[in-house]
Amino acid sequence: MSTRPIGIFDSGYGGLTILKELVRQLPEYDYLYLGDNARAPYGNKDFETVYAYTLQAVQWLFDQGCSLVILACNTASAKALRTIQQNDLPNIDPQKRVLGVIRPSAEMIGNYSNTGHVGVLGTIGTTLSQSYPIEIAKFFPAIKVTQEACPEWVAIVENNTIDTPYANTIIQKHISAILKEDLQIDTLLLACTHYPLLIEKIQEHTPINIKIISQGSIVAKSLKDYLARHASIESKCAKNGNRRFFTTGDVQDFNSHASVFFGGELHAEKAIL
Repeated sequence: MSTRPIGIFDSGYGGLTILKELVRQLPEYDYLYLGDNARAPYGNKDFETVYAYTLQAVQWLFDQGCSLVILACNTASAKALRTIQQNDLPNIDPQKRVLGVIRPSAEMIGNYSNTGHVGVLGTIGTTLSQSYPIEIAKFFPAIKVTQEACPEWVAIVENNTIDTPYANTIIQKHISAILKEDLQIDTLLLACTHYPLLIEKIQEHTPINIKIISQGSIVAKSLKDYLARHASIESKCAKNGNRRFFTTGDVQDFNSHASVFFGGELHAEKAIL
């Protein structure tokens, strides 16, 4: 293929919130989305497992013709991206690229904070990796980063129990915990692609002076800048406005849930990794 789709990977549905923003800001490109729903969630899996699963998914997207793949999953970005970039890509194809969502977020988050105190809400895997404190320190060394793992939040979204007393209690618990740990936090980063669907509930339990940042717009802006700076890669990206969706799980189940994340009806196909 002379021109190829941009591959978007997530362990399940959450990456669709990233794709939704990519389509909004960069509608001309072709996108191929892969959700590894059969093996989700990734947030509670060990590094070796997440790396192995992510590498399989990246290789599958390469086999479909993608030369640029975005890991629209914080856990995969935290546990697998660096190893894939440094160890696997040189052997697979040095001309291909794999990008993540952590670095773009780290590059921008300091611009939102006035106090220099930032909170990161993520999965257990993402917070344990320490990827956000490490990456943010590269760009904003003076910023204090406080993390809070919110392991129940993904299930709340995927089980569609957002408007329940249980969800209200769990969301309030984690917001209170992170704000109590650092009273000077003025910016909260939603470091999981599921969490934007909880933003109204999160806002209910967050003081109005605290900014709540979702990753979609940041990642889209970063990709736009990346393509502008890498003409050789951009020229390989197909621009027909096509979107295809694949899942390793049940197709009908994916379709029924995915529309909530993507903001519109879609029709997925089955992927075998």
